[in-house]
Amino acid sequence: MITSHVTDGIASLELNRPEVRNAINKELCDDISRTLDLWAAQDDVRVVIFSGAGAKAFAAGADIAELKDRTHSQAFLAWTQRMLQQVEDFPRPTIAAIDGYALGGGLELALACDLRVASRSAKIGMPEVTLGIYPSAGGTWRLPRLVGLGRAKELVYTGRIVGAEEAAAWGLFESLVETDAKAEARRIAQQIVANDPLAVQVAKVSLNAAAKVHGAPLEWLGQGLLFDSPEKRARMTAFLEKRKK
Repeated sequence: MITSHVTDGIASLELNRPEVRNAINKELCDDISRTLDLWAAQDDVRVVIFSGAGAKAFAAGADIAELKDRTHSQAFLAWTQRMLQQVEDFPRPTIAAIDGYALGGGLELALACDLRVASRSAKIGMPEVTLGIYPSAGGTWRLPRLVGLGRAKELVYTGRIVGAEEAAAWGLFESLVETDAKAEARRIAQQIVANDPLAVQVAKVSLNAAAKVHGAPLEWLGQGLLFDSPEKRARMTAFLEKRKK
């Protein structure tokens, strides 16, 4: 599900499901969570870079095949939400390297990171409403922090896909490069590693504390209610049938 390694203080965590554009399922969430638990206890991990396997996607959202039959009681367990909060609260800086699609839960993973680096192949969006659900893993409160409430609402309400240049103009990325976001993320990570690790760690705690007022519990409530919706089941079934064709 993931590949990971640590070199010169920089930890790399790659979502490795290219056959489904690195879609996020429970097993992937569990793998990420376990890896972050291990890395949090390792002093040699100074920065974490998240990326996606293959050239097509960072992560093209949640795994619809798994979500289609998920009930409200399962949704309230909030696997993805808890993992993404773990990403945000990780004691050292995190960077999302975005090549290709970052949609839905994939974009929410990028939003949970401290920094976002993208190549011009990046395409972002929150298409959840087209499937009878809505962004519930940080999309309704992390996204407005970066792009403003109006743009966040437009993106969520329409479900449209936005290209790299438009997203960069909104302030969604800290860096936009022609190709190979991973290389740019590593360049930034090397700059971070050169600094005092404790100072960086304390700075992250302070910066995150200043932005802690959010609506995560409301997201969990709303998503739990929607997971028993017949409309959600019908729309996800149609999506999977279209993909098979």
